[in-house]
Amino acid sequence: MKLLITRIVLALRHFQQWLVAQVMFGFLNLLKLFPADGAIRFADRMTRRLGRRTRRHKLMLVNLRNAFPEKTEAEIEEIALASWGNMGRLAAEYVFLDQLFDYDPANAEPGRVEVSGIPIFLDLRDNPRPFIVFTGHTANFELLPVAGAAFGLHVTVLFRPPNNPYVAKKVFDFRSARMGKLVPSHAGSSFALARQLEAGQGVGVLVDQKFGKGLKGTFFGRDVKTNPLLPKLVRQFDCEVYPARCIRLPGNRYRLEIEPRLEMPRDAKGNLDLPAAAQLLNDKVESWVREYPEQWLWYHDRWQIKQTLSS
Repeated sequence: MKLLITRIVLALRHFQQWLVAQVMFGFLNLLKLFPADGAIRFADRMTRRLGRRTRRHKLMLVNLRNAFPEKTEAEIEEIALASWGNMGRLAAEYVFLDQLFDYDPANAEPGRVEVSGIPIFLDLRDNPRPFIVFTGHTANFELLPVAGAAFGLHVTVLFRPPNNPYVAKKVFDFRSARMGKLVPSHAGSSFALARQLEAGQGVGVLVDQKFGKGLKGTFFGRDVKTNPLLPKLVRQFDCEVYPARCIRLPGNRYRLEIEPRLEMPRDAKGNLDLPAAAQLLNDKVESWVREYPEQWLWYHDRWQIKQTLSS
């Protein structure tokens, strides 16, 4: 009897996941019927209205108050709604990603995308060596590996698949066709990235997600734990580290930036200082978020306070 109940529960869960995926795919397919600019603006408006009615909105407001105690409630609410709009844009931009990346170095007229740090791109491409590019969930971070591939710089990207298996497969197929080699985040992903670095190639990682067993540090002055993967890979392979980010510009335009190599902190003996290295990553992402707070995904439980809110 217990086995039958378990099977029924699993079947219902799979059906729910399938149904959610179909609704999501239907919405994205509907967007394809419209011009990119109109569809992206529509998704922005819709998620602003829907997002404020979700449970995550409360978490978002708490995160923003903790990060910006000097801001008024009106300013906090404005950033939160704009962050929901950023999420809607990100979803819609999946549909039009092939159209959005139109950067052409030979074209004097700017398109939707402008790129900063091209010499770094070309140096990494033309002088192969192990390196790590890191970013955060700012603006359309998905455009960064697309840009790398456009320059002939193929980076193995670590990503966290969505929990919904139907959505995860669709996202993986979409990304792998445009972003090069992908490594799903799981227990063995560090070995896959290590093999790429050992072969003298580059990897890309997101560093602003919570990690329960990570290195202790701070983010916006509050305690967090940061994934030690990047510092450990640097310690093992002594590879170069480059920050990169996407910035939303007015008129549905984007700036992609890759910054100069970071000098990773070392202790008195010359060994990589893991906690200091993790803090350096946090500080870099924090500087980006402070500059464009509405372009970060504040609904992330980066400070692990969701349990406190629900109690």
